[in-house]
Amino acid sequence: MEDENTTIIMASLSALSPSHLTNLTHSILSISHHHRRRLGAVLSSPTLFSLTLRHLLSLSLPDKTHVIANHLLSLLHPLLIHRKHHSSYAVTMKLRDLDAVVLLLFLCETHQLHPDVLEASADNWREILGNTYSNNMLSNNSGLWTCDAGILMPYIETLVRCKRFVDIMGGYNHLRRRDQKEGYQVPAARAAVVALRAVEVFNVAASNAGEVECVICKEEMSEGRDVCEMPCQHLFHWKCILPWLSKKNTCPFCRFQLPTDDVFSEIQRLWEILVKSSELHVA
Repeated sequence: MEDENTTIIMASLSALSPSHLTNLTHSILSISHHHRRRLGAVLSSPTLFSLTLRHLLSLSLPDKTHVIANHLLSLLHPLLIHRKHHSSYAVTMKLRDLDAVVLLLFLCETHQLHPDVLEASADNWREILGNTYSNNMLSNNSGLWTCDAGILMPYIETLVRCKRFVDIMGGYNHLRRRDQKEGYQVPAARAAVVALRAVEVFNVAASNAGEVECVICKEEMSEGRDVCEMPCQHLFHWKCILPWLSKKNTCPFCRFQLPTDDVFSEIQRLWEILVKSSELHVA
C-alpha cells in the first residue's frame, strides 16, 4: 500500500510543469523547516517535551487519528495548489497538536530504525530522541537537502506514513459512518461557498450555447440576473444552490466536488484528485 501511494504521489509530481515543481519544492522546504524547528524546540526543552508527551498520551485513539488527519491535510495542500479548478484550503493546527504530531512521527521513525531504543524509561526518551535528532540534522547538512530529491522524499515519506495511518484508523470509521447512514453526504466548506462567483446570465449564455436552465428547480434563469457559477462552470440560482451546498459538496449537474470541512471526506477528495492526475500522466 505504501509503495502504491508513493507511486501515485510521484506520478502526480511528474505531471507538474518545471515552474510549478520549483514553487512546490520551495513550499515543502518551508513546511519541513517549520516542522523541524518545532521538533527541535520540543526536544531541547524538558518542560515542553513533558507537556507535549503528556498531551500526546492523553489523546484517545480517535483524537490521535483526527490530529494526524489534519496534519495529512496540511501536507496534501501544497500538492493541490496548482491544480486547475480544484481548490484546497490550508489547514491551521493548534501548536500543541502540531508538536504532538511531529513528536509522534519521530517516535515512530526512531522505533522503526532502532526498535530497542525506546524500551528505555520514558524519562530518558528526550535525551535519546535528542541525540537521534542531532545525528539526523548532521546527516542532512551533508548536502542532500540542497537538491529537490532531498527535499521531496522526506516529505513524501511522511505524507505516505500519515495516509496509511488515517486509512487504517480514520478511513475505517469514516466508511462505517457512511454505511450506517445510506446516502451519506457532507456539506461544502463555508469558505468554498463564499468564494463562488456571481455571473450575469446574458454574458454566460453567449459562451455556453444558451444553457440557462437551473437543473435544481428546472426553471430558466432571467436574462441579466446574477446567478452562481460553480468551478466546473455550471450555473444555478443562488436560492437553489445555497441550500444544496449546505447538505452536499457536489455540483448537482456533474458531481464536481467542492472542498468540505469534514476532514476525512476532504482527504478522500484530494487523494482522488491526485490519483486522477497520476493516471493522466501515465496515460
